Amino acid sequence: MHRTDDILHTVRMLQQENLDLRTVTMGINLLDCAGRDSAVVTKAVRAKIKRKAGNLVRICDQLTTKYGLPIINKRIAVSPASQLLEGHTPEAALGLAHALDQAAAEVGVDLIGGFTALVHKGMTPGERLLIESLPQVLSQTQRLCASVNIGTTKAGINVDAILLVSETLLKIAEATKQAHGFGCAKLVVFANAAEDNPFMAGAFLGAGEPECVINVGVSGPGVVKRAIERLVEQYPRCTLDEIAEEVKHTAFRVTRTGELIGREVAEMLGMQFGVLDLSLAPTPRVGDSVGEIYQAMGVKVIGAPGTTAAVALLNDAVKKGGAFASSSVGGLSGAFIPVMEDHVLAKAVADGTLTLEKLEAMTAVCSVGLDMILVPGDISSVTLSGIIMDEAAIGIYNQKTTAVRLIPAPGKKVGERIDFGGLFGSGTVIPVNNSSGSADFVRHGGHIPAPIQSLRN
Repeated sequence: MHRTDDILHTVRMLQQENLDLRTVTMGINLLDCAGRDSAVVTKAVRAKIKRKAGNLVRICDQLTTKYGLPIINKRIAVSPASQLLEGHTPEAALGLAHALDQAAAEVGVDLIGGFTALVHKGMTPGERLLIESLPQVLSQTQRLCASVNIGTTKAGINVDAILLVSETLLKIAEATKQAHGFGCAKLVVFANAAEDNPFMAGAFLGAGEPECVINVGVSGPGVVKRAIERLVEQYPRCTLDEIAEEVKHTAFRVTRTGELIGREVAEMLGMQFGVLDLSLAPTPRVGDSVGEIYQAMGVKVIGAPGTTAAVALLNDAVKKGGAFASSSVGGLSGAFIPVMEDHVLAKAVADGTLTLEKLEAMTAVCSVGLDMILVPGDISSVTLSGIIMDEAAIGIYNQKTTAVRLIPAPGKKVGERIDFGGLFGSGTVIPVNNSSGSADFVRHGGHIPAPIQSLRN
């Protein structure tokens, strides 16, 4: 039986509160394209992507018209590209990157992820090749996104890999200097990377996934914000557990709506439906901000005492509502805090109320990590390594996914502002306190062993 109030809630979410399907991401396994001849590999990669994803955009557009629910991004995630680069040359790595980028353009998707290396326990020649190719790759492609997984709760933290990635980050920033280091915005450094994450820049098709799969990312921070505002307006003395309950019910409705579309996309493409990632992912526009949700809860100054608790409440309630609505909730699912992509968070950094240290605390209870943060262009690779190590430790010792997407802005100092435009937003270069105080520790390299929590068999 369809409840009238549920239907009206959904109509309001669509018309007034910025509800959208943030992304439909098709996962494609490319391992059958592997070979010794790089020209043959790149040709096979382009052909398979065009064959599998050729109708993705058209079908998404059809369903947008049918249901009136905007599908904002259509994306592709492929199996880790490093696995296609074993035994190959730097020229082959660049050629593969161009093939992926061109295939994405040919099928009309916004972004393609999976230029990925999984180095949490060690590094093969193909994985090292992929990482070292990133300055050229990310400066010469438009749609391609990259990721590196440098640690897991089972394996610990690969500090040698972090040192290499940090040096590479500075090279990417320099290679994209004319765009203020924008290439770094297309690289995510993970701990405990999710293998079914539909969101960029970190999406890739993990081991154990189907040959082709449709994963959906539903957002809706505006919907959640308005739900809380209505509750507070009606019941000014409402308690935090009542706010959490309202978020749960709202997440339930959003999840139901997103799964309907996702399963229909998969059916029309003749593919398996994978997961629905219910993550509150903001955009730079007003009314579509995660920061506005915290303000609706009563945290009027983002970064004030209580901010971390507000993030924890929101993240948990979103997961509970989504898990009740669907048995296919996966990916990351929770609340993102990408600073440049959220106008409220970006303003808090500019005002000085939200510091790097407070952001790190918030990542202990959000669904990702230090995301889309501008740092001074003269930052050292060792300092970058220390930041990545700290964030990885939070994820690994708490058995959750964490990530770092830092953007060293060439020639820019603390307080200077940069605008990338579009979804990537704008922000202010944030100070990194005590930036040279841990160099000796970081330079030891090696591994940080897996925590005792990993012994669960």
